[in-house]
Amino acid sequence: MAASPSVRDVVRAYHAARFAGDVAAAAALVGEEFAFRSPFITSDSPAGHLDGLEGLLGIVARVEPISELFGESDATLVYDVHTVPAVGIVQRTAEHFRLRDGRITEIMLIFDSAPWQAIMAAAGPAPEAAAPGA
Repeated sequence: MAASPSVRDVVRAYHAARFAGDVAAAAALVGEEFAFRSPFITSDSPAGHLDGLEGLLGIVARVEPISELFGESDATLVYDVHTVPAVGIVQRTAEHFRLRDGRITEIMLIFDSAPWQAIMAAAGPAPEAAAPGA
């Protein structure tokens, strides 16, 4: 039996895939039992939490890593999301991951949602079939 990939490898691969817009690669690193929580999205779908990713990436200029902490079955990344000048937000973000058997089973995304409220209000209501994005 092959060894499971390290927590570091899985989390870094997920993070890189997500910010590259590769939904399939990011979703492939998520377990069937999964929970995602953020100020705007709650999802138990292995791919559903990535809905709206294209819209988010359309306003992201770059992601600046600040800190990475890796344990035996969990990890925390802290990073700044720099948006394009027209948006003008630098979003400090903490993201906590739990893993089991080499797959991500839980993500908790923590950030101050206040700067995004005006942007989301200007965008209008989310379609009823889709979860709110970002």
